[in-house]
Amino acid sequence: MEVVTHFMNDTVEFYKWSLTIADKRVENWPMMSSPWPTLAISCLYLIFLWAGPKYMQDRHPYTLRKTLIVYNFSMVVLNFYIAKELLLASSAAGYSYLCQPVNYSNDVNEVRIASALWWYYISKGVEFLDTVFFILRKKFNQVSFLHVYHHCTMFILWWIGIKWVPGGQSFFGATINSSIHVLMYGYYGLAALGPHMQKYLWWKKYLTIIQMIQFHVTIGHAGYSLYTGCPFPCWMQWALIGYAVTFIILFANFYYHAYRRKPSAQKGGKHVANGTSLTNGHSNAEEVEENGKRQKKGRAKRE
Repeated sequence: MEVVTHFMNDTVEFYKWSLTIADKRVENWPMMSSPWPTLAISCLYLIFLWAGPKYMQDRHPYTLRKTLIVYNFSMVVLNFYIAKELLLASSAAGYSYLCQPVNYSNDVNEVRIASALWWYYISKGVEFLDTVFFILRKKFNQVSFLHVYHHCTMFILWWIGIKWVPGGQSFFGATINSSIHVLMYGYYGLAALGPHMQKYLWWKKYLTIIQMIQFHVTIGHAGYSLYTGCPFPCWMQWALIGYAVTFIILFANFYYHAYRRKPSAQKGGKHVANGTSLTNGHSNAEEVEENGKRQKKGRAKRE
């Protein structure tokens, strides 16, 4: 018990010390004064993962078609805004794409970058709704480990990023990821429009490939910074490398099962389509098909 007490005390002292080197510009921004709101929302998310399927067990799935259309295209707008702000502000501030330390000044462009990164962090909390919609539609198989791991860790890790390094090279990964999310949520929005859009969604496979490239670029970028001694926090660079490696492993596993492995099951003489589980685990080919079936059968609940 004494060991545990010492560990807790050391942790508290370390956190207090870390606050002395945190970015003072963001300490009064919403959600940034304390980690508890972020941790509480993440815990509620995990509780819903357990309670949601139990609640829906004896209920018909919701269709949520209009809700999904509004949500997905709203996420397109939000991610486009984030990417645009990061690109314009970093360009105006003369940022380097190879090595850029954090500037903690109140320069208008630096604050603009920090604000865009804060919105990026907020967007990771909003993305918890991906899982909520899956469960309400009883698509439990799509709530994979990759899906949950991505959502839960990104929200918490980006709180840390905004608290200590809301600028400098942090803009690089956020710009790439938000740009990819514009394409990704655009895909989901089109898929939610109905089965007639399926013939225009042939490019889902390439979204997964782009995401895998993103993680390799992240590792290369952080590794180059460490090799050249870029004055950006080393702990952040190593964290990015380790985090990206986990995603490469998980995405490679998904890509193999979704596209490389030969389908072994057929139903009624028709191949069962492999859906695309992108960053947030959507299986879109299946989604479009099942939406069409539900609308014909009239079994799913309406909004």
